[in-house]
Amino acid sequence: MRSTASSSTTFFAEGRALARYLLVGGTAAVVDIGLFMLFAGALGFPYLRVAACTFVIATLVNYVLSVRYVFVSGQRFSRRWELALIYLVSALGLAINAAVLWLAVERAGVALLPAKLAATGTVFVWNYLARRLFVFGAMR
Repeated sequence: MRSTASSSTTFFAEGRALARYLLVGGTAAVVDIGLFMLFAGALGFPYLRVAACTFVIATLVNYVLSVRYVFVSGQRFSRRWELALIYLVSALGLAINAAVLWLAVERAGVALLPAKLAATGTVFVWNYLARRLFVFGAMR
């Protein structure tokens, strides 16, 4: 009979990493959404440009917190390559973010905050999976 201890342990380790990433991603999302609403909502700057800028800032916050609390840094790539790959993953995330925002605001008539929340949720899933599978591999 085959033991399920290792698969069970792996499942729970993945769940713990996902929970920690949810906190890390939540922190980065607060930075992203807070700055987005300040500059696009309150100050009236163009929302797609603001979204790009705040996304870059939030990506750096996410990276710093992720290597501290979620993923093991430096095992697959040097930190320089890791950061480059994170921004590559995030560039795709930014495209997803902009597409969801544009579709929600321009096509569906959704207000900025709900549109941004939908975009953030969509990109959260992409970010975790891409970082976990392609960049870091190992979890804390």
